[in-house]
Parts: sequence; structure tokens; C-alpha cells
Amino acid sequence: MELASVVPPYVATPLELLPFRAVMLAPERVGDPASARALARPYRDVAARLEQWIAQGRATADTAPAIYLHEYTVGGLTVRGLVGALSMSRRATSFDERAVWPHEAIHPEQAGELADRMLQMDLNPAPILLVHHGRAQLREIVTSVSQSAPDWRYLDRTGQRQRIWAIRDADTLAGIAGLLATTRCLLADGHHRYAAYLRLQEEHPGTPWDTGLAMLVDQDDTPLFLGAIHRTFPGTTLIDLLGASRAAGAQVTPHERHQALLALDSTHFVLTDGESWHVVTPPALPQDAPVSWVHDSVLPRLTRSEVRVMHHHNVDEALAAAGPAAPAVLLPSPDFEQVRALVESGGLLPEKATSFQPKPSLGVLMRPVLGG
Repeated sequence: MELASVVPPYVATPLELLPFRAVMLAPERVGDPASARALARPYRDVAARLEQWIAQGRATADTAPAIYLHEYTVGGLTVRGLVGALSMSRRATSFDERAVWPHEAIHPEQAGELADRMLQMDLNPAPILLVHHGRAQLREIVTSVSQSAPDWRYLDRTGQRQRIWAIRDADTLAGIAGLLATTRCLLADGHHRYAAYLRLQEEHPGTPWDTGLAMLVDQDDTPLFLGAIHRTFPGTTLIDLLGASRAAGAQVTPHERHQALLALDSTHFVLTDGESWHVVTPPALPQDAPVSWVHDSVLPRLTRSEVRVMHHHNVDEALAAAGPAAPAVLLPSPDFEQVRALVESGGLLPEKATSFQPKPSLGVLMRPVLGG
């Protein structure tokens, strides 16, 4: 098993979210799988392809730089956040200086591939998601902006309702900058893109690659839902997983399917091959989430070298992939405050331990870098 093990550097305070000139797909193309062609290989042609789409009316470029308030609604959930170019040029050397806190490790080669792709495209195709507890004054600014008529408003191809405001007023931008300067935020989604931003900044200092596209969501205003990402382990068996769990000190109790699923909570997880169901109670978890305990205490006790880790965003998907040669681990949803406390004390969760939802559709706000 090749697990992510490298922690990207921490961006240092003051947190800066800078204006940029957005490129946006036309409303009828946002979220359309066919629109992915605009961002497909060869990546070196993407900038020219987007210019062609703009000329054809299939995309638009904003007239001037702005910080954007982006609000999207899907499935009854509304999320809004400030979208801007996040300054990446300062690195924290102490805990107190850290402005952006990753909660997962990354694969350097994957981050390198993303950096090379963005460099060829001259584009940040989607924002990373940052989450924080915003100050009351910042929420007042966001609320005030959101009460005015949006600059763009539409329903996209996926059913997300989009509303976007371009913030250009100098006093409003100055107020946002002052309130964000001391913000400490959790990197919710986009760890490899964040690492790619850092690599591009290191390789091209003093250029627009000093920044990367980010959306900052206030968890006290329009919180993202934090869900679990389940696992299957092709290459091992349920018996092996049960034995490794017991050897690590866990209590393992067989149950019927319904009872097992009801037992999922912050201190229990479920092992199954689709036929046999077992609730696992790890020893005391003073801070670690069950997913951390699985990776730190169970997986190292599996002796088969060919074991792989597959990730699934819902129980049905995990169970569809489970079987005698690929047992599943069904995990409870982590708690946002638990994740935040863990990372701010120096800990990390395993790769793909959390799923922050809903995410915005692709193509709403993109950032040309050198050409913007």
C-alpha cells in the first residue's frame, strides 16, 4: 500500500485573498460534462481554447479584477464564500504563523502533475475550499453584499443555483482584507492543488504564480457538510481485518446489517464483506478519529503486501465494491471541530478521510494566471 505521507508547507499569516479577473463558462455549460473538453489535453492549448470559447459566447471573461462572493444552492443546502487569489509566497515557521492548515498528507508526484498541468493551461481551473470561523464584521460585509442584486444568477446543468457578486469597491475590499489578515482556516478540499500552488510559487516567484485560486467559506454562516469517506481493501480478507483489529486492542462484535449500520458513531466503525457484519470499538480515542485508528493501528498489522486502499463517498458505493476479496470499512462522519482541533495540535488525518460537501460546479469561476 502506497499511502500519502508528505505534508505540504503551511502558508503564513497574514492571510491575503486578492482580486483577480475571472473567466466563467456560460451558464448552460457550467457543470456540463462535455465542457470538460475545454480543460482537456493537450493542456498547452487550453488558454487558446478558452479564448475561442469566449469569442463564441461559450464562456465570458470579467471586465476587471474583483473578489467574488459566490453562493450556490443544491439539495436544499446553500454555501457561500469569498473567492480570490490566495497569496502563497509566505511560509510559516511556527504554529502561531500558520494561516492555512492542511488536514491530510499528499502524494508529491500527484501534486507535481497538477502543477505541470496548471502551468501548461495558464489557469487555476477551480478554487480550493478553505473553511474558517469568520468574524462577525466579515459576516456583516458578506450579508450586505448578498442583499444586493447579483452580477450573475442562473441554474446550471447539475441543478446548482448560482449567484455571484463582483466586489470591487475599494473600501469594501480594504475591510475584507483587514478582517482576513488574522484568519486561520482549514484546508477542506484540494490538498494536492494547494501543494501544486506552492510548487508553482517556488518555481516562479515574483509572478502571478505567487497566488492560487481559493474559496473561503465561513462555517458559522453557511456550513459545509462534513461526511465520511469509506474504504474497501482489495487484496485482503474480512478475517484478516478482524484479526488485525483485535490485535490492535479493539473489541469486535458481530451484528446484523441494520444493527451494525446503526452503531456507526464517533467511537465505532463497521467491517463487512457484504455478508458478515462486525462493529469495531477501538480502545480509547482521546483525539484520533476512527479513520486514523484504522490506518495507524490496523493496516500495519496486515501482512499481505498486495493490499490496496480504495475510497468510496457513500455506503452504497462501498458495499457495491465489497466482497470476500475486498472487505469494506464503513466509517462515521468526522466532526468539524474534531478535525480542526486535531490539525491545530499538530496532527493529521489519513488521505481522503473527509468529504466536505457540497462543492461548487466546475466552470463557475476560473482564474487565468499570466493571461489574466
